[in-house]
Amino acid sequence: MSMKVSFSTLACPDWTMPQIIAMAAAELYDGIELRFVQGEDSLWKLPVFSGKELASTKHALADDGLTIPCLDTSCRFHSPDAAERARWIVEGERMADLAAELGTPGLRVFGDTIQPGADRASTQSWIAESIRELAEITAARGVEVWIENHGDFAAAGETAAILAHAASPGVGVVWDPANSVAVHGERSAEGAAILQAAIRHVHIKDLRRQGDEWEYVPTGEGDFPLLELRASLRGLNYDRFISFEWEKKWHPEIAGAEIALPHFARWFRKNFV
Repeated sequence: MSMKVSFSTLACPDWTMPQIIAMAAAELYDGIELRFVQGEDSLWKLPVFSGKELASTKHALADDGLTIPCLDTSCRFHSPDAAERARWIVEGERMADLAAELGTPGLRVFGDTIQPGADRASTQSWIAESIRELAEITAARGVEVWIENHGDFAAAGETAAILAHAASPGVGVVWDPANSVAVHGERSAEGAAILQAAIRHVHIKDLRRQGDEWEYVPTGEGDFPLLELRASLRGLNYDRFISFEWEKKWHPEIAGAEIALPHFARWFRKNFV
């Protein structure tokens, strides 16, 4: 069993595709998880992902043996407003068109946060019904919908309940065990036991506790039990992508991608493979 490795472009949100590809190739990554490119998260809007430029992008990826294992959307389905949820369905459909062009198997979406005046049960229903609807649309493109455990639904059990409600073979999970630890203190072994085969893609990062807060630190220097995560994934015979998520976009104070991405690649090859 061999896990593949990618990084999220949250680490380098303003980079161009040639910059992103050059970094991935130089540091021997297997793939790139696309989140932001040139500051844009609705990636289908960018010229580099349409027409002749899309063909060039695909050739550049192939030349370096790189794949796009997950296309990250900003879609979130927690709104009590059905029209708002429908707008995110449309965004997901546009992103699925791009995913199909890139040979990407899944779209990352969120639940995400119980809104003022709403309750957990209703919000869970809106999320589950929305991801089922989106998955029915994207299935024709060969693309699944993967919900990340995040926000008010960060615990693995919360995510599993949404999956059960959605009851769709085209729905899976982007598992971010650090989200579960930070919000609920849930260990990797617990999350893996709950989610099991629903896990389609895994985010990895290291964190250090500072009082009641968690801060990003270089991989291997924090408090997150990274080797426990490795053991949990091996126990599942997980052989898909594990993706480094360095949230420079949301935390501008942390080190730049030119430092963090090579550091993670070296750490991964030494400790995780």
